[in-house]
Amino acid sequence: MAVSMSSTCPGTYCGRMMVNGSVEGECGVCPRGERANLQNVCERCTEAPELYDWLYLGFMAMLPLVLHWFFIEWYSGKKSSSALLQHITAMLECGVSSVVTLLVTEPVGKLSIQSCHVQMLSDWYTMLYNPSPDYVNTLHCTQEAVYPLYTIVLIYYAFCLVLMMMLRPLLVKKIACGLGKSDRFKSIYAALYFFPILTVLQAVGGGLLYYAFPYIILVLSLVTLAVYMSASEIQSFKNLIAKKKRLVVLFSHWLLHAYGIVSISRLDKLEQDLPLLALVPGPALFYIATAKFTEPSRILSEGGSGH
Repeated sequence: MAVSMSSTCPGTYCGRMMVNGSVEGECGVCPRGERANLQNVCERCTEAPELYDWLYLGFMAMLPLVLHWFFIEWYSGKKSSSALLQHITAMLECGVSSVVTLLVTEPVGKLSIQSCHVQMLSDWYTMLYNPSPDYVNTLHCTQEAVYPLYTIVLIYYAFCLVLMMMLRPLLVKKIACGLGKSDRFKSIYAALYFFPILTVLQAVGGGLLYYAFPYIILVLSLVTLAVYMSASEIQSFKNLIAKKKRLVVLFSHWLLHAYGIVSISRLDKLEQDLPLLALVPGPALFYIATAKFTEPSRILSEGGSGH
């Protein structure tokens, strides 16, 4: 509905309420689940999220799971059976949390969400764009313009934390008998540190992460794969397939490579973007092909013989 210029509101995110088909009230903040349109009228967020929005939510959902797995592996020592059960429990916690989060978000009771599309970076930081029409008084129009991409992640982290505190201590106490009393709960203590950090990261840097996460995934997955293969002294395909755990790590990194490529391309043109997935095994193959040429002992021996 068109609104005359005299009734427009200052600022980008201030709007008027629509009541029974007519615009009423003073300019102000739109209710949760609504945002101001170009005519400064508050409109309900009823659109389905785009593929990129789902990929962003998937990335934010993966962060606590990957960190859980890392610290479980780090502190479990050689108790592989204990670590496996904890890995499965962490996946169960995050999986249930994601389902519950979707069910409690509008529309309630459905595994889908209604959202307002992200238009620009400032949509994530509306508190920085409260207008001052007379340069004295500020009109506060802070709202979740990217509803529900900002708060849904925080709700998910809260459910993850609650489920972890309900399930993991009991599980660890029963199965991690081989570890010392101070060691068996260290993966849980680590989560009590990284969940607040992830919450602050989303609260402060959510908008930046929204635009940067595909490149973060690619860079981190490449670096961690190279570090793992170096630490495990994998220099040939024979070394790679010697242990099942190494193959699991390799395929996990390949999935992350593919996730990053899909997030960057957004699959706008399938015939052009899908062939890019053929690049996924490239880094691992390149590492194995060139590892023997960068072996430190070989470089040292060749340097010594040269003298």
